[in-house]
Amino acid sequence: MTGPTQGGDCVIATRGDVTENTHQVHAAIVDSNGRLLYSIGNPSRVTLMRSAAKPAQALAILNTGCVETCGFDEADLALMCASHNSEQRHVDRARSMLRKAAVTEDHLECGGHPSISNDVNRSWIKEDFEPTAINNNCSGKHAGMLAGTKALGDDVDTYHLHDNSMQLEVKRVVEELTGLGSESVFWTTDGCNLPAPGVPLQNMAKLYASFATAVDATNANDQTARMSQIFHAMANHPEMVAGERRFCTALMTAYKGKLIGKVGADGCYGVAIRASPKTRRLGADGAIGIAIKIEDGNLDVLYSVAVEILKRLNMEEYGTASKLLSYHHMARWNTAGIKVGNHHHSYTLRPYNES
Repeated sequence: MTGPTQGGDCVIATRGDVTENTHQVHAAIVDSNGRLLYSIGNPSRVTLMRSAAKPAQALAILNTGCVETCGFDEADLALMCASHNSEQRHVDRARSMLRKAAVTEDHLECGGHPSISNDVNRSWIKEDFEPTAINNNCSGKHAGMLAGTKALGDDVDTYHLHDNSMQLEVKRVVEELTGLGSESVFWTTDGCNLPAPGVPLQNMAKLYASFATAVDATNANDQTARMSQIFHAMANHPEMVAGERRFCTALMTAYKGKLIGKVGADGCYGVAIRASPKTRRLGADGAIGIAIKIEDGNLDVLYSVAVEILKRLNMEEYGTASKLLSYHHMARWNTAGIKVGNHHHSYTLRPYNES
């Protein structure tokens, strides 16, 4: 039904007239019912969502009731969904979240690492600063997980383990939003030491479509309302989700509440687009979800593909293209500042009935 992987679906990196690298692309574009509208490569490729799972993980946190008991605000919720730069505003907010949850940095099980931001890293090197767990790009999610674990009455020292009540709620949410049974979601351990789900791209896209659907739902139930909260938190605070010179922040800023997007490590990306006349013209029933995987994990290629797909779906807004040009058109330059190559999008968006 989905067809085999198409070897020709790739981004080609050239140097002069020579093909230097090819980056294979897989993507699924679905509507609010999870119905496949378009695909690139293999839309059923099982893909580890990595940090692209954070909106679903944030929903599991909200389901515990800890947001109300701890007094978390919308920006806190955005940081729960973040792979942040570890800018001071991110670290300060993560510390504030720990205080609200009445836990300490010693409870964090994510470890420290260099910042995603080159600018932040340079400042750390100048200061001879050694990052700790609070500086982890996932510290907001971990702070939320600790609060959720307390709300569920489980042991905060094991909040990161697969059999903790917090992680069991995450598993339930992922299965529900992807429409998959437990036997069809594959779990491993993420880079930040939390369980990470692997699902077919089409089901990941369905998960994202559900967040966009929730925003405009009428007669919403409690879970739908929480999903709408997450969408608005990310859309209203894109600087918390990533930071300076980061694609997620640039994308959500450009689209002004019409979509949310979240990167996952090793070349995975999810987009949730609210229903509009544009989505309906594509044959969508309501909102649209997009899931992308670059086979070799190249993040620069991933961001370029994300913008290209939105462009081909005619989803760009006035002024959006110029704000995202640096991510979309990746010319190759040498150290003398001379353009020596380019990247070419060598794939088509195949309608479902042609897949």
